[in-house]
Amino acid sequence: MKAVEAPERGHPELRPGDTVKVHARIIEGDKERVQVFQGMVIRLRGGGNEESFTVRRIASHGIGVERTYLLRSPRIDKIEVVRRAKVRRAQLYFMRDIRGKAARLKESR
Repeated sequence: MKAVEAPERGHPELRPGDTVKVHARIIEGDKERVQVFQGMVIRLRGGGNEESFTVRRIASHGIGVERTYLLRSPRIDKIEVVRRAKVRRAQLYFMRDIRGKAARLKESR
């Protein structure tokens, strides 16, 4: 399983199955604010400067929302790992099809 680390930006090591909070800077007109997106890392891809990760969360009314971030983007302020899960896959695309209690992953200790 691939683990991504970005020590120069101070981000923690990310793995598929991690629940993370991504603090991203959003520009609206002439104002800038930080927006937090919390969800599960379902995939890591690329290497070097083009390394990216996709975070999935369930929004209101059970609609799944996925966002892909560049790991070394200057728009990302901070990444916090909320919990780590034990998974046996590199890409967790199967999480798109399951709902509710079936979508729980076992926490790694």
